[in-house]
Amino acid sequence: MKKNIIIGVASIVLAFGAIIGLANGCAPKSDISQEAATIQSKTAKPKKKAKKKAKQNTEIFRPYKDPKDLRKEGTWRQKSETKKHPKISPTEKDLILRVSLEGNRTYLLRKGKVIYTMLSTGGIFKKGKSLTPTGTYSIQGGRGDSFFNYNLGEGANNWTSWSPDNVYLFHSVPTKGDGSYNLKETAKLGRTQGSHGCIRLSVPDSKWIMDNIPNGTKVVIKNH
Repeated sequence: MKKNIIIGVASIVLAFGAIIGLANGCAPKSDISQEAATIQSKTAKPKKKAKKKAKQNTEIFRPYKDPKDLRKEGTWRQKSETKKHPKISPTEKDLILRVSLEGNRTYLLRKGKVIYTMLSTGGIFKKGKSLTPTGTYSIQGGRGDSFFNYNLGEGANNWTSWSPDNVYLFHSVPTKGDGSYNLKETAKLGRTQGSHGCIRLSVPDSKWIMDNIPNGTKVVIKNH
């Protein structure tokens, strides 16, 4: 009897270990490191100071100061600023969408002046390089209400292409196979990187870009 109980307990422990190993194997390396950092911050007070310092360093990467009405990072159901989105003419030629990958922000500029700031999330950095290509691009004609990439097991809503082949997009925070939003990923908006190369935005911001930003609008993407 005791022997059977011991064998049963051992089987449960082994099964539980296999599940944990699978979960870790499926998780992006960046997520694993973030989770480890979170655990350490909970167990050691000095880590909280390090987290605050990291946040300050992120601010250094932003080319423009956050506006006072910018909503808190991780806000994805509402537009990024409390004020209304700017009115855009379909014939405007002096607009620029400026993306800061490490700053986790996307700015709309008119004649060189920021008129709207958006929380955003770009590509994960691997070996010091983002999965989002840097450089100068332009808004393309490709737009749509939603998509789902079966290879990545991830989709999004309100997409607008900034690459001729429609590979790289502005779009909403990611959705799962059933169409619901991936809450683990939505929490990254404006905080850190997390995409496979596209630029994630809040649901209202992504729809506003899809509906209003003219084709041909310049898109400038930099690490900072």
